[in-house]
Amino acid sequence: MRDYLPRIADDMLLDRLESKGAVLIEGPKWCGKTTTAKHIARSVIEMDRPDLTRQYQEMAELNPIALLEGEVPHLIDEWQLAPNLWNAVRYEVDQRDDFGQFILTGSAVPVKMDESTHTGTGRITRMRMRPMSLYESGESSGQVSLSELFKGAEPEGSDSHGIEDIAYLICRGGWPKAVGLKKKIALQQAIDYYDAVISDDISRVDGVRRDKERSRRLLRSYARNVASQASLETIRQDCLVNDTDKFDSVTLYSYLNAMHKIFVIEDTPSWNPNLRSKTAIRTTDTRYFVDPSIATAALGIGPDDLLNDLNTMGLLFENLCVRDLRIFAESMDGEIYHFRDKNGLECDTVLHLRNGSYALIEIKLGGDTLIEEGARNLLRLASKIDTSVMKAPSFMMVLCAKAPYAYRRKDGIIIAPISCICP
Repeated sequence: MRDYLPRIADDMLLDRLESKGAVLIEGPKWCGKTTTAKHIARSVIEMDRPDLTRQYQEMAELNPIALLEGEVPHLIDEWQLAPNLWNAVRYEVDQRDDFGQFILTGSAVPVKMDESTHTGTGRITRMRMRPMSLYESGESSGQVSLSELFKGAEPEGSDSHGIEDIAYLICRGGWPKAVGLKKKIALQQAIDYYDAVISDDISRVDGVRRDKERSRRLLRSYARNVASQASLETIRQDCLVNDTDKFDSVTLYSYLNAMHKIFVIEDTPSWNPNLRSKTAIRTTDTRYFVDPSIATAALGIGPDDLLNDLNTMGLLFENLCVRDLRIFAESMDGEIYHFRDKNGLECDTVLHLRNGSYALIEIKLGGDTLIEEGARNLLRLASKIDTSVMKAPSFMMVLCAKAPYAYRRKDGIIIAPISCICP
């Protein structure tokens, strides 16, 4: 048994349990939902246990409350194998009238609820998990805390990772089972995940049989357009085989909706600040995967390919940073956005907290020219924000793949390597 690697979700789960009767953990397959839940649960029932699945399902029909017995928090793993357990959990939470009773985990494929199913509002809260950040997998030192930067702290840290290390981490991804393995075996995990998505998961999500080759072309197009605001029509055109192909917009939306439901793709919405000018803001979402390794698997490339194509590597590095920033933001009660106006002024990531504080973050692979470009963008955007009606940014940062140190420049811009960042 491998040692448990602490997750940022650990504390989030404990917080959710203190505020609601039950917690449903959602996220892509293989991201560690069950392992994290088992680490915190006091009792567990595994609905997919081969010798008991049928008995559990029958019991769920006849006497579901019996499956909810156990020391709390009580974990029901693969609960979707008996969907009526949802109503039973909701009812039992009401009867017990106490927090921290149940944890629900299961397949990333959502359950289709009938009209008799209660929403669970007020009783069951949802929590998102993603693959591991570099901080969780041990590849970030955590010397630079985003929470502390919001409080005005000075960044201090050093980085020993080479560009080759970053290329490998992009392709390996944050899959818990890949961490610590030999490189060849670790890289295979993302490929296996990708194969499972296009061969099975995208059809299982709603029972609609989808073409494997179309799924492959769709993910390849998404990977080619990663970190951009590519239109859905651009992606649809990429998926066409010939002029007679019937891959219309309705079909495209069906495939994309399925990919969102199983947490394969996770786009970033636009941020709408109060600007001094009347410049129009572009509102198309930025295209990302929940983990950059899905993109490399879709493109059929590995670390060496990225090192030979630094432009592509820069885009996929942005996806890696956005993955980590999303994980950190959620633990900080915040969200991730992007900004772009009609004149091309953009900011890769805006980390916005619920209290109204926010940070502007540009993501660059590295090198003096790119870092300087990112800093200029941040200063230009900050100068356009109307601080009479909204806060000024708490900090501005250029997040890099490779930088020897984390520090604050004279103009106030923070330079920091991703391998130093933590919540």
